[in-house]
Amino acid sequence: MDLQSQLTRVRQKHPLVQCITNFVTVNDCANILLAADASPTMAMEPEEAADAVERTDALVCNMGAISYVESMCLAGKRANACGIPVVLDPVGAGGTAIRRERSAQLLQQVRFAVIRGNASEIRALARTGSGGSGVDVSEADAVTSDNLEESTAFVRALAARLHTVIAVSGALDLLSDGARVFVGKNGCSTMARITGSGCMLTTLIGAFCGAAPETPFEAACAAVTAMGVAGELAEARRLRFGTGNATFRSDLIDAVFNLNENQLKEMGRYEIYI
Repeated sequence: MDLQSQLTRVRQKHPLVQCITNFVTVNDCANILLAADASPTMAMEPEEAADAVERTDALVCNMGAISYVESMCLAGKRANACGIPVVLDPVGAGGTAIRRERSAQLLQQVRFAVIRGNASEIRALARTGSGGSGVDVSEADAVTSDNLEESTAFVRALAARLHTVIAVSGALDLLSDGARVFVGKNGCSTMARITGSGCMLTTLIGAFCGAAPETPFEAACAAVTAMGVAGELAEARRLRFGTGNATFRSDLIDAVFNLNENQLKEMGRYEIYI
């Protein structure tokens, strides 16, 4: 898979991504887009969300902003009508009754190009899990080498059922379009010790899909690999200088800013199953 060309397209196209996301990570999401040579817009109010999306290349809906699900539905429907890819981050899906209700509402009303979450969120979205543990993945749901075959089958089946690309992020990243399954092996544990790494990843997927709307699976795989490689580069700096998670967060964004095609090719570690 040519992941490098996907990064090149983002750098060349400078996609405009509309983000309906939560206040905890809104600044990080905007900055990760700028680092990737994309541009953010945060039009979230119901009165403007649908109109604003017409001028964008992608829409990212993050359920951390659960009060704005109406905006997500309005903007998502307009994006679907305009052929603009929509990416969903089902933050905390299954954790509460309202999140189960609103996630079902979104799946019924909007056609998503990619749905990205941790294993607990994706399982809750599929109504096969017990609901997870807030925004963190539960140990029982985590993808490991021991349950990789079962997890791969689950992700493939869910992608086929929902007619979308499913992206499960974690120590091992699993992505499927219902036929192919991508197993990504980049990243580091420190990424889980900063707020917003998952939200930033979803937003980055939005940028890659905005640059290549006709190939959402390849775009999502490239975005996940780019984020994982950037995490490894940031971790190398943390270990070298003895810094903590706050500096790591800045180094992660810097690593995306400086990421090039050769780094993506040389450092990307993944397998594809058909």
